[in-house]
Amino acid sequence: MPEGTASELVLEPVAEELRINKLVQGERKLEEDRREFEREKREFYFRKKMEEKRLTEEKRLFQMKWKILEGELQNLAREKKEMAMEKEQYTKKANKYSAYSVSCDSSEAEMFFSGVDNELALKKRYKELIKIYHPDNAAGDTGTLQMINKTYDLLKKQFTA
Repeated sequence: MPEGTASELVLEPVAEELRINKLVQGERKLEEDRREFEREKREFYFRKKMEEKRLTEEKRLFQMKWKILEGELQNLAREKKEMAMEKEQYTKKANKYSAYSVSCDSSEAEMFFSGVDNELALKKRYKELIKIYHPDNAAGDTGTLQMINKTYDLLKKQFTA
């Protein structure tokens, strides 16, 4: 017969059962922790995948916007060059007109009023031209202004007749 008291013999299986219960509870806890970890891992990879998609989309949109901006910049450069060429042509013509007397060719003088098809548009264009070519302005020129006045008078008579 094993040594020990009867109470010790009864307690040993109970203690063994408690240890087994603790081990089973520990295993359950570990299994729950493992499941929680797997769930968090799936969530993390899902969020990572969604963030990568978002970044890819943002990059694609940025590239599209960049291409648009580059195209617009090229258009602006081209338009600036065209405007500079037009300005140079008009400056040359204005200098040419200032060298003429007031009785210059009427077809050249009418270029200032090209596209004008009624009296209201004629008055509006005339006011704009006066603002530009008045001798008190930097771009002003007496000869050009006299030519504009003469052409305006002729066109005004045509519209009122």
